[in-house]
Amino acid sequence: MEKYDHLSVERKWQEKWEKEKPYRCQVDLQKPKYYVLDMFPYPSGSGLHLGHVLGYTGTDIVARFRRQKGFNVLHPIGWDSFGLPAEQYAIRTGTHPRQTTEQNIATYRRQLKALGFSYDWDREVTTSSPEFYRWTQWIFTKLYEKGLAYEADLMVNFCPALGTVVANEEIEGGVSKEGGFPIERRPLKQWVLKITAYADRLLEDLDLLDWPDSLKKLQANWIGKSIGAYIDFVEEKTQSKIRVFTTRADTLPGSTFVVLAPEHPLVASITTAEQREGVIRYQKETSSKSDFDRTELNLQKTGVFTGAYAKNPYNGNLIPIWIADYVLGAYGTGAVMGVPADDERDSDFAKKFGLKIEPSGEETIETILKFLEKEEKGERATTYKLRDWLFSRQRYWGEPFPILHFEDGSKRVLADDELPLLPPDITDYSPSGDGRSPLAKSKEWVEVVDPKTGKKALRETNTMPQWAGSCWYYLRFVDPNNDQAAWDKEKEDYWLPVDLYVGGAEHAVLHL
Repeated sequence: MEKYDHLSVERKWQEKWEKEKPYRCQVDLQKPKYYVLDMFPYPSGSGLHLGHVLGYTGTDIVARFRRQKGFNVLHPIGWDSFGLPAEQYAIRTGTHPRQTTEQNIATYRRQLKALGFSYDWDREVTTSSPEFYRWTQWIFTKLYEKGLAYEADLMVNFCPALGTVVANEEIEGGVSKEGGFPIERRPLKQWVLKITAYADRLLEDLDLLDWPDSLKKLQANWIGKSIGAYIDFVEEKTQSKIRVFTTRADTLPGSTFVVLAPEHPLVASITTAEQREGVIRYQKETSSKSDFDRTELNLQKTGVFTGAYAKNPYNGNLIPIWIADYVLGAYGTGAVMGVPADDERDSDFAKKFGLKIEPSGEETIETILKFLEKEEKGERATTYKLRDWLFSRQRYWGEPFPILHFEDGSKRVLADDELPLLPPDITDYSPSGDGRSPLAKSKEWVEVVDPKTGKKALRETNTMPQWAGSCWYYLRFVDPNNDQAAWDKEKEDYWLPVDLYVGGAEHAVLHL
């Protein structure tokens, strides 16, 4: 019996597919379209893992089925190729991140082609190529012009060893996932995208999507819309207002303590001399934890008494003010009222530290709200967990911001004919040591004379996060070789929306 030589058979068909490109697709108004999108891979040195193959096999089956049913199928692939791993390898070895990235992409491409997936390889994109990130930079300029990109001084997760800001999702157990280095909270001037302007639309449009309810719930909780009220407590000695938000104003009579975030701006001024050493020690311990560690994983309640007291605005009772790491300075007002009779978390906290537990009574929400409004001690409000997107990283291997800073404090966003803005060619990819990216070391690149105004200017030395390219790649796939625009509107109208998107559920909120 003749032995089946799978290698020669596979090689024959792969060469045929390579030559004839049977999966290449174009706009065809005579056929219904179907857009199958994969969460495209980050090309690490080890190559594809089982999770990639599992997901990509599923989408390939669907793509082939739809072609057989007469659909014009768009099934593209590309590379999410900016990011920390390539940069860290460059720091260790002195190898340019572009070189290792291209080598890794070649490995991934070879493996995917060997698996026989029916991609339209003519649409292959790479987020770290100037041809792609020219348009990532262009999108940023449009956001800036619309007032949706701005600079702000923010408390961030900073990793001194990596020399960069890291996202909550890049931290595990108080250390960076990349390298396992300690994290600290520190203030830095950062670029931010105003995604909160779309909070309601993001929430309402979930109803339009054919997604599992579990994913919709993840997204809704991430947005975190809450309808309630702001309530103002007053610190006894300084008479400073401490504003909290609650959806249960009716529980105000049962509030027996207030908890501030350790980084709350009032902590320093209200803490008594007797409590100062303990408060400072606790603040330092908290600074090494990510927001995720402080909330989702915070099963053991910790906290420190400030020595100060606040007046409950409803009944006038003086109640103690504590700080605790489960309250975040960047979320809400950075302060919460403790109502241990009505809240399990507050009850645990009160029991651990011996705080009073009193019933709230039977007042209605509306009764309390009217009282607060009449006494000018609070107001109705709607809040969101969603925060604007911190968009800066202190890295080399990322998209440079197309921004010039002038001596008078003004800025200019680069024009279309000045894009792409390429990073400088450097050999030292290590952090600058002062909170700035390695780009800051290239004086010739940073310090320029603006050709359009003739004024001295400094280039922005932060770079964009890895997600800058991966948040719009589905649009570029409809028109990947266009050098006149990010994509063609007619092609967008034909191919979009995406009909099927497959990726790991653990990434759901990040990618939605």
